Amino acid sequence: MAAAKRRERGAAAIERVQTGVRLEKRLLKVLKGLAESLDLSLGDLLEGMALHALENKPPFSATTLKKIADLKRVYGLDLTAGDSHRLREKS
Repeated sequence: MAAAKRRERGAAAIERVQTGVRLEKRLLKVLKGLAESLDLSLGDLLEGMALHALENKPPFSATTLKKIADLKRVYGLDLTAGDSHRLREKS
């Protein structure tokens, strides 16, 4: 109900904070490329992805998924969701 009322009023007022996160290098390149192609900041892209994930909703259209596949090929990103709990830093 609160979300519906917020949509009626327009954009939600929020407070953003600066954060430092570490991401796998090729994944970051894909995300930056995707954000650029969607004319979004990296932060806006990550916020949208997180909000969708927290509601168990897919964040991307078929067209965007094709763009992601292209970017993954360009940057050599071969990691999948199944790899997420098995990643380790190089020494």
